[in-house]
Amino acid sequence: MNSGTTAPQKVTSNPTNTDVNYVIKEHYNYTGKLNESVDTGIKVTSVVFIIICCFIILENIFVLLTIWKTKKFHRPMYYFIGNLALSDLLAGVAYTANLLLSGHKTYSLTPNQWFVREGTMFVALSASVFSLLAIAIERYITMLKMKLHNGSNSFRSFLLISACWVISAILGGLPIMGWNCKNLLSNCSTVLPLYHKHYILFCTTVFTGLLLSIVVLYCRIYSMVRTRSRRLTFRKNMTKATRSSEKSLALLKTV
Repeated sequence: MNSGTTAPQKVTSNPTNTDVNYVIKEHYNYTGKLNESVDTGIKVTSVVFIIICCFIILENIFVLLTIWKTKKFHRPMYYFIGNLALSDLLAGVAYTANLLLSGHKTYSLTPNQWFVREGTMFVALSASVFSLLAIAIERYITMLKMKLHNGSNSFRSFLLISACWVISAILGGLPIMGWNCKNLLSNCSTVLPLYHKHYILFCTTVFTGLLLSIVVLYCRIYSMVRTRSRRLTFRKNMTKATRSSEKSLALLKTV
């Protein structure tokens, strides 16, 4: 009887085949993701995603060039937008490389090459999320002070942007630095076979917390905008009422 799941196959090393890395193959076999198909071509879906990535890369290059060449965009807020464009550009490049090195080419990668392939995606994703958080914080501070930051805060902006990339690099580099499951197959993720389950859970928790923080900040900004809009409307109505009373009083005096 054929069951719904495929049992792991026994992986044996073959000294004559130098193109296959058996550490990678063992992990993919254990997690049920081993595919020994002889098809070495690129799938149609992969080609479509690569084309989309190329458009993303070109679009973000255009954004970066626009910010660089336009002097009025040389402000902290636009630096954060440029940083977001840079991280999205990196994500497009990383995902394209990931697609080109997937499939049968996965089994010819060394563990470190595999960690670099997947780690760059995590770095780009982390940088994008941190950039969104930085933009939300900048806009919230702007709403509090009711004015845009001036050039004196450029150093602080660059410092924050640098911190985003350093933290993202550390987060994406944790597996290659040791937080992996190379010697602990039972702890391997079924989605990314060389990543530890706890690392995936940690990253998911961090990203969820960051996204929730962004949502909270924008909800707070929306609340502040509505409150100030009501105040302005009330003041305008009071001003109109005062002017109307003054006109009535002047009319009575003439009578």
